[in-house]
Amino acid sequence: MSEMDHSEHLIDRIYEAGLIPSLWPAVLGELGATTSGSGGFMFAVRDGYVSAVNSVEYDATMPLFLNDGWSERDPNLPRAIALNHAGFLTDGDLLSDEEIATNDVYCNFYRKYGLGYRAGTIIPIPSGDSIAIVVPRHQDLGPVPREIVTFLDGLRPHLARASLTANRLGFERARAQADALQALGLPGAVLRARGQVFAANGLFEALMPSLFEDRAERVTMTDVTADALLAEALAARPLGDGRIIKSIPVAATANYLPMVLHVIPVRGAARDIFTQASVMLVVTPVDRAAVPTAEVLQGLFDLTPAEARVARGISEARTIEVLAGTLGVSRETVRTQLKSVLTKTGLSRQQELISLLAGKAFPK
Repeated sequence: MSEMDHSEHLIDRIYEAGLIPSLWPAVLGELGATTSGSGGFMFAVRDGYVSAVNSVEYDATMPLFLNDGWSERDPNLPRAIALNHAGFLTDGDLLSDEEIATNDVYCNFYRKYGLGYRAGTIIPIPSGDSIAIVVPRHQDLGPVPREIVTFLDGLRPHLARASLTANRLGFERARAQADALQALGLPGAVLRARGQVFAANGLFEALMPSLFEDRAERVTMTDVTADALLAEALAARPLGDGRIIKSIPVAATANYLPMVLHVIPVRGAARDIFTQASVMLVVTPVDRAAVPTAEVLQGLFDLTPAEARVARGISEARTIEVLAGTLGVSRETVRTQLKSVLTKTGLSRQQELISLLAGKAFPK
């Protein structure tokens, strides 16, 4: 299997686990193997580590980490939260060599269980919680190489979409179709192969017909720009840059805030639960007071970490000149990254990006 085929296989497995949370241990195991590590962890984060799912290698280790005080003393989480980086980080990005060599958790827990190095990321969830995904690596293998971090950054948008669904469904249970939609706590619908609505929860139905219309050929949107992107997404046709749309911005109106529509493919064993389904639609309202800006955009629209930093700066009304100076790059680099952000979000103007992040209607 080529590297590209392997990456596509892993992406399919990630989306499969997003709809069937019981598959996450196996997917985390595959993620670890791909990066020359050994398994992986996924944590729910709310003022610290709350709960976790892990690959089978750590069934005995994880309860010790969460229940014996090690998780409370772990230095990585507060450092990663403070750094607010929209991508994967390694130990060396968070701690000095001296800290790694002398820290109590590293010396007496991580190294004891062969977890001397790791790469991890924090993915904010619109509910205000976060998901932390960590891929450990035995200390004998040395620090996680930068090329592995780059590979993981390429998977992060897919992990973000899938973990959004997993967070709403619950890590350790798979539900029947109707219950799963309602459990999302967000407007959601399951579509048949050609894009017709097969099942929807009450929150999604409340957006019909003001935003969505259930037509014979497929579900459509009253927002013309968003509907064109939805048609491309349902057809799984790549745009000019080769990207396949999976997240679509929806402009605000007098009746609702801006939203992001997630087009989540139903893959593999998920079809056993979501019978006749090909796609799940999930709507996330964009509220600046509750949703971290750059992280949400990076996860939802496949932005690179550099593009996410530009998006954050633009949302704070910084000029291109100020951003170039702050980020230590040329103005032309910032312009190129901003153009890429607009292309990936399906927006046409810088002001629309600012409005999306600020929870306002798009300017006419």
